[in-house]
Amino acid sequence: MKWRLFNILITLVLVSCSSSRNLAPITDLSQPPSQKIDSHTVNRGESLYTIAWRYGIDFKLLAKRNGVSSPYTIYPGQKLSLWTTSRKAKSSTSKPKSRAKVAGAPKPSLVKKPTIKKTKPKTKPKIKKTTKAVTRSKTTTPPKSSSKSKLSRVGNLNWRWPAKGRILSGFNTNRGLNKGIDIAANLGEPVVSASAGRVVYAGNGLRGYGLLIIIKHNENYLSAYAHNNKLRVKEGDSVKGGQRIADIGSSGANRTKLHFEIRKNGKPVNPLTYLPKR
Repeated sequence: MKWRLFNILITLVLVSCSSSRNLAPITDLSQPPSQKIDSHTVNRGESLYTIAWRYGIDFKLLAKRNGVSSPYTIYPGQKLSLWTTSRKAKSSTSKPKSRAKVAGAPKPSLVKKPTIKKTKPKTKPKIKKTTKAVTRSKTTTPPKSSSKSKLSRVGNLNWRWPAKGRILSGFNTNRGLNKGIDIAANLGEPVVSASAGRVVYAGNGLRGYGLLIIIKHNENYLSAYAHNNKLRVKEGDSVKGGQRIADIGSSGANRTKLHFEIRKNGKPVNPLTYLPKR
């Protein structure tokens, strides 16, 4: 009897072990989704432009998402949504557009049938006329080259250097707040507007920038001038390219310098591709 009971116990143990093999291991359990910042509560001294600047968002998109109209007035304690569903809408609308292109594929083939392109070689005499115009323009290029040394035409704007001095550090979006360039200068030296525009922010409400000025040049481009010692313009002022807007300082920095940034549609771009070559 003892041996029979022992055999029964052994069989029960084996059955339980075999059934446990069907359980999923702990490592197969899905991890909880990561949390992302999707809102911002407005603090004193902040503006729509500084909040958009802080999170790298286009100010127009941020204003539209939160129903804030021009002149984009916000209040302390107001909660702003940072991320929108417009990206999903764009991705969904882009798919049917691609299908429409596929459906309309035979149409461009009909356009290619005419032999209009073969008439291009007949325009050879016109090319000769243009070459003459080019040779004439060459005689007038010297005065233009002198202006190019001071200004650079990019994005339908005339850009100039905001301060004199050597570059301490270049553009690198992977280095925290250094999303522009740092220019070495002495205390009190002038800071000028890199291009014409309107001052949309002047203050110290953006952490890490010290006394800061943000200028709106058009609907696409903004520029920022940080670590100033003194501000010579206020919000709402219209400024010309080259106008003095501040004095070099070290506010929010460990040395006197100018931190200069350019944003296109809310995203930082390399200022050296916009400023004229020295």
